[in-house]
Amino acid sequence: GRSIVDGVSAAHVVYASSQTHSSVEKAARMAGLGSRAVRTVDVDPVTLAMVPAHLAELVADDRAAGLVPTMVVATIGSTSTTAIDPVAEIGAICRSSGVWLHIDAAFAGVAAVSPALRWINDGVAQYADSYCTDAHKWLLTNFDATAFWVRDRSHLIGALSILPEYLRNQASDSGDVVDYRDWQIELGRRFRALKLWMVIGWYGADGLRAHIEGHVGLAQELAGWIEADDRFEISAPHPLSLVCLRPRWPGKGDEEADDSTMSVIESLNRSGKVYLTHTKVAGRAVIRVAIGAPTTTHENVAEVWDLIRAEVASRD
Repeated sequence: GRSIVDGVSAAHVVYASSQTHSSVEKAARMAGLGSRAVRTVDVDPVTLAMVPAHLAELVADDRAAGLVPTMVVATIGSTSTTAIDPVAEIGAICRSSGVWLHIDAAFAGVAAVSPALRWINDGVAQYADSYCTDAHKWLLTNFDATAFWVRDRSHLIGALSILPEYLRNQASDSGDVVDYRDWQIELGRRFRALKLWMVIGWYGADGLRAHIEGHVGLAQELAGWIEADDRFEISAPHPLSLVCLRPRWPGKGDEEADDSTMSVIESLNRSGKVYLTHTKVAGRAVIRVAIGAPTTTHENVAEVWDLIRAEVASRD
């Protein structure tokens, strides 16, 4: 519409949660909206998923203030903790408010190849306006390979299509081909689909399901070991292949405990036996154990758990 010719205005606002990937704020800056246009929706303190009631409240308040609620970004499998937003509830709010709903399923979307995990996409078919997932993160495909879906391609093409005379040709003018130059910022694009096609052909649906389900099973086993050890606590839900945990550090204040947790990560990473990352949940430092390599085995995960326990025990 008007924004294509006149540009965006300061009235447009976008909604995301504290768990949403940082690329959303970057995109808002690139689009000319600025960081202030991104509203932060509350998350449930237990699940870390977006709270639909707060989203509805923010949308209503912004509209009453004369602003234009433009897009909501819901996440299926957040980077930090693999939190999964309630897409169906969020989607109903977007639909009734006339707001675009984008689903960021970059890491976790491919898990839906497993019938047991298709629940993560509940509400997507009914409500999502666009959806993306990265095969290069968990589906055995080399970087980069992102699958992007849009419900109504005319909105995307209308925003990005510019047809100078030197790009015109009979095939494009006839409408017989899909010009992906109108689906993206760049005019050209690599043949990314080929490597994904080869992965699917080599492993097959059953092989890809076994790959995903195997990692999820290892993560759930690790979570069980953590829950059985009262020196540790699980810091976030673990529906997929990421487990976030924290040593309890009895007798230490929050700051000292967080320093100790970070020290454990740094020490283990220096050992060369394992590589761990961290995040913060409710302001507290936690250890992230992400299972995603195709060669990871039960023995590998058991060794990681033994290393973590031994490192923590050495600091008691």
